[in-house]
Amino acid sequence: MTIQNASRRTRLSEPTLRYYEEVGLIGPIARDESSGHRRYGEADLDALQALACLRAMGVGIADMRTYQANRAIGRSAAGEQRDLLTRHARRIETEIATLRVHLDYLEAKAALWDARDRDDPQAEAAAAERVNAMLDRLEAVL
Repeated sequence: MTIQNASRRTRLSEPTLRYYEEVGLIGPIARDESSGHRRYGEADLDALQALACLRAMGVGIADMRTYQANRAIGRSAAGEQRDLLTRHARRIETEIATLRVHLDYLEAKAALWDARDRDDPQAEAAAAERVNAMLDRLEAVL
């Protein structure tokens, strides 16, 4: 499979595919004897799909490298693989909690401005209380 086709299938750009080979995350990739162009096999695509998922979740190159090495080792690296993935799951949980606070704050501020737009002093006071109650939570995640 050409680099263009591999790029389409994995949704990783061609420069990313070249970079992943350059830094040793995949490959070396076989080359066409006549043209010298890269030719990706199914095993390469399988590895690239895993890397694409990790990349989408914000996993860095060093952990991708560890993940790929552990994949090659197999069952004996299962505990390390679990720990690596669990660590990233906890990181994403923290990011979600932070985003939840940001969302709650934005909704409280929007309610405040909505009350002002409707010229509703009672709703404005309630929304202002909500915003003030959010400030400690917001500061904690900033």
